[in-house]
Amino acid sequence: DLLTLRSVSKSYGTVPVLHDIDLSIRDGEFLTVLGPSGSGKTTVLRLIGGLEPLTAGEIRLDGQEISRMPINKRPFNTVFQDYALFPHMTVSGNVGYGLSVRHIKRKEIASRV
Repeated sequence: DLLTLRSVSKSYGTVPVLHDIDLSIRDGEFLTVLGPSGSGKTTVLRLIGGLEPLTAGEIRLDGQEISRMPINKRPFNTVFQDYALFPHMTVSGNVGYGLSVRHIKRKEIASRV
């Protein structure tokens, strides 16, 4: 599997918000996360991206455990819905920004974005 979540849980203080989540995504698969407001969709994405620490469980990418990997070492980009976009950049510029700070060549960024 490309990305695996095993027994992932997240609590804020004593309030559990995710409990024992298991998820496997294979290379080439697309995934849509659906649910009502407050159901944990954004929390799962924040955990994968390293924006939030896990309370329990593990996240693996290509078999490598990344749960404690610093956010700047993870091969993910996050494009926020509001407030965190660069207003002077195009959509592709915002999406490709994470690649540019990793010194990926412009042609490679263009092919990925």
